[in-house]
Amino acid sequence: MVYPPGFKRSEVYALNTSTLPPIQATGPTILWFRRDLRLDDNPALRAAERTGTAIIPVYIHAPQEEAPWETGAASRWWLHWSLKALDESLAACGNRLWLLRGPSLEALERLIQETGATAVYWNRLYEPALRTRDAWIKERLRATGIDCRSYNASLLFEPWEVLTESEQAYRVFSAFWRACERRWAVAAPQPAPAQLPAGPQPGGTLTLEALDLLPRIPWDRGLRATWTPGEAGAQARALAFSAEALADYAQMRDRPDRPRTSRLSPHLHFGEISLPRLLSLIADACGDPRTAAAAFIRELGWREFGYHLLYHFPETIEQPLDRRFNHFPWAKGGKEQLLRAWQQGQTGIPLVDAGMRELWQTGWMHNRVRMVAASWLTKNLLIPWQQGAQWFWDTLVDADLANNTLGWQWTAGCGADAAPYYRIFNPVLQGQKFDPDGAYVRRWCPELARLPNRYLHQPWTAPAEVLAAAGIRLGRDYPAPIVDLATSRVQALAAWEAIRSSSFPGFHRGDVL
Repeated sequence: MVYPPGFKRSEVYALNTSTLPPIQATGPTILWFRRDLRLDDNPALRAAERTGTAIIPVYIHAPQEEAPWETGAASRWWLHWSLKALDESLAACGNRLWLLRGPSLEALERLIQETGATAVYWNRLYEPALRTRDAWIKERLRATGIDCRSYNASLLFEPWEVLTESEQAYRVFSAFWRACERRWAVAAPQPAPAQLPAGPQPGGTLTLEALDLLPRIPWDRGLRATWTPGEAGAQARALAFSAEALADYAQMRDRPDRPRTSRLSPHLHFGEISLPRLLSLIADACGDPRTAAAAFIRELGWREFGYHLLYHFPETIEQPLDRRFNHFPWAKGGKEQLLRAWQQGQTGIPLVDAGMRELWQTGWMHNRVRMVAASWLTKNLLIPWQQGAQWFWDTLVDADLANNTLGWQWTAGCGADAAPYYRIFNPVLQGQKFDPDGAYVRRWCPELARLPNRYLHQPWTAPAEVLAAAGIRLGRDYPAPIVDLATSRVQALAAWEAIRSSSFPGFHRGDVL
């Protein structure tokens, strides 16, 4: 998107729209859906209802405005089915979802002209490129007399609301989350409307198929078997988690062999369930979530922290927060084959391979295994974290720029509240601790299924007769490790030592956590 001279990335989002004077709407209200694909507890929808006018729900397809982080392939699959579910929900209320093609400002201006709309409401996004776009659109529309307002529909706290005593952004999660807990005040969720009065039909609308979101080669069978995108699917998943896994979540959440995580991350990313609704469902199941579900609520806190960092340090999408890592001696070329082996789950490290295959088949990976797989890429292979982040971005159904960036920088040791670089996950020990019976590895690496537990997480240590009895020849039936664990660990630590006490030009100690 091209902006005129003099336009600044102003903090438009910091404006409390509830303090704006009421507008006497004379025409329909455009409800611009983005990643808030629900009718239940939707602040922008509720605000549009309060105008008393007809409502025109619209989704504008403008992937170029998110460049270079356009929605990845797995997330596009999810988006298709979530939009379909939203349209069905709107139809049940006497309305429908209109699909338009961007640029977004041009689409909105054309829609206003065609329908006589006098208001445009939406819920906020926080990615840097989209913040800039939305600020510009809000400025342009207000300049023409359009009532243009945005709302928080995805976070417990706006990123600018929780700051240190010196009005600075937090860089350490524990301090950030303590500040959040002191401010805790979650509003009661508002139910979905029974009816939504429809406005005039816009011109130039698209069919869902015209957005070309689904894969042309049908690689999505595993996704279809695993997920139910949409608002109903989100609430069903939340109810199942509350009933089946929440009670022992704190003890079992690190076990990839057990279904004890919420699997709500893609539903939250696409805004199919609000946090107030989720917390309300948890409260119905177990009481006050802050005590009965403290471990899970803390994980929601990490999600908040990711958005806090993205807002205050937008450069971290591409650059390390710890600036010493600008000089880190990552592998320089010649690693394409190793990267491909990692992507395909063919590293010879069973826990890593199981996770990467789960990701490819289902569009999701258990968080504990994400950390192990990311550590293996960045520390044992010395491949830059940005390349791993890009692969996750394309293959995860819950690919979220804030949390993807936070997770990769945390594991690589170069971000806020990061794991110290010298903390290198040992995938063998991690597998033995968190997949002790081998159920996870056997599911995703079936060629290893007949190995005894003793050797399952390190098949290269098994005697020849044990491998033969299991029907395995390393290098043929299952790869030998592509790098040696001990040697690569030593190389990673040496790389860290090269920058640990560095004093590069332009480097300041205050830049480091």
